[in-house]
Amino acid sequence: MTTHSPSPQADVPGSLVLLLAVGAGLAVASLYYSQPMLGVLGPDLRVGATTIGLVPTLTQLGYALGILTLAPLGDRFDRRRIILAKAGVLCLALLLCALAPSLGVLLAGSLAIGLAATLAQDLVPAAATLAPAASRGRTVGTVMTGLLLGVLLSRVVSGFVAEHFGWRTMYGAAALSIALLAVAAWRGLPRFAPTTQLPYGALLASLGTLWRRHPALRRAALAQALLSVGFSAFWSTLAVMLHGAPFHLGSTAAGAFGLAGAVGALAAPLAGRIADRKGPELVARLGAGLVAVSFLAMAAGPDRLWLIAVSAVGFDLGMQATLVAHQTIVFGIEPAARSRLNAVLFTAMFVGMASGAALGSLVLAHGGWTAVCAMATLTAAAALAVRMWPGAPRTVQA
Repeated sequence: MTTHSPSPQADVPGSLVLLLAVGAGLAVASLYYSQPMLGVLGPDLRVGATTIGLVPTLTQLGYALGILTLAPLGDRFDRRRIILAKAGVLCLALLLCALAPSLGVLLAGSLAIGLAATLAQDLVPAAATLAPAASRGRTVGTVMTGLLLGVLLSRVVSGFVAEHFGWRTMYGAAALSIALLAVAAWRGLPRFAPTTQLPYGALLASLGTLWRRHPALRRAALAQALLSVGFSAFWSTLAVMLHGAPFHLGSTAAGAFGLAGAVGALAAPLAGRIADRKGPELVARLGAGLVAVSFLAMAAGPDRLWLIAVSAVGFDLGMQATLVAHQTIVFGIEPAARSRLNAVLFTAMFVGMASGAALGSLVLAHGGWTAVCAMATLTAAAALAVRMWPGAPRTVQA
């Protein structure tokens, strides 16, 4: 086990970047396994579509709460110890869901999954800390590729496993994957020196100070939150929509849409390189615009599966590019506060995710799939407006 962090001036070893990327992907995947399984979970637990929508909603809220209250600890303590502790809790939470005898237990387990899965948000600042400034966007982009592939491919895997082996098997397999990750992290992660000695209360209070001090942080958080509303609404309602007329498709088909989105996720390192060369503002604007156009196209052809799949590639690419750009902006604001800055950004993002999950189910029930796509288009257009609003940087970084 390495006992010291590599020098921030040296390139991060490829094996360590791979560990960070895979770890982020497996951790964050735990948040999304439930979404393609909702069509199976509801009937099995004898609850309606609106009620079963509480599963992803509580998971996203747990994640937002965990980022707000736990992620800042990465500036105060050794991130390696925090990652190992959260991996243990996440494994137990997934096992609780696998054995859940009722909806209430499943909801409690889902909230715990959200809280513990924030270990992904300890891995991303770790990558930013280890990488030299000249390649920080590329390194963060690579780790974020792993994270978003975990988001997207989790749906492919869970949809297939739920349909053929049952949803409890999926949760059990997820627990095993996190146990293996914990072993790999124990062996491969370096230690990280704390960057602050603030007590816990002061550490949390400093989040508000950072928010007030840095307009760039506020702009990034608001834009990412708005994009996340439509992103989460899409994935939280897709399985229910595909189960009904005119498609009548199972959870495997819903999960397979993650493959389309994964194509977009693979472009994250490219987005990081462009952010390093041309500046993250350009990448953020292009990404938000692509998300808006993709959802608008989907709203125009709500009964065409091929158009939904192509649009999923577009909006996932836009989401990933914008997130990498926002993280590049945020991580460059105040290096000693990277965990806290990341916590603010991702708290806003997952409040948007939780809102999207709740609003998506409500809008689908009352307005149909076209209304869900229209809502996502509006929130993406609002995010683009935030990035284009007077006062945003007009120049790009060299």
